[in-house]
Amino acid sequence: MNPFLGLAIAIIVLLVVLFIVTYILNKRTPVPKGCEQIKISEEFCLNCTNTDCKIHEKLDLEKVKKELESEDEE
Repeated sequence: MNPFLGLAIAIIVLLVVLFIVTYILNKRTPVPKGCEQIKISEEFCLNCTNTDCKIHEKLDLEKVKKELESEDEE
């Protein structure tokens, strides 16, 4: 067995564990003071091209588009 194969596997396992730990720590981090009341602008999200954004996924984009169109007509 190649001695570098064990090292490669160890590095991959270490990176996966590091990713999981940092992900969990990020989720547990509280919102900074003064940022609790910040609202996400739906209009800004409609123009955003980041399809991996969790906020973007939660928005009902069709509903928001209709609301913005109705506001423009008034």
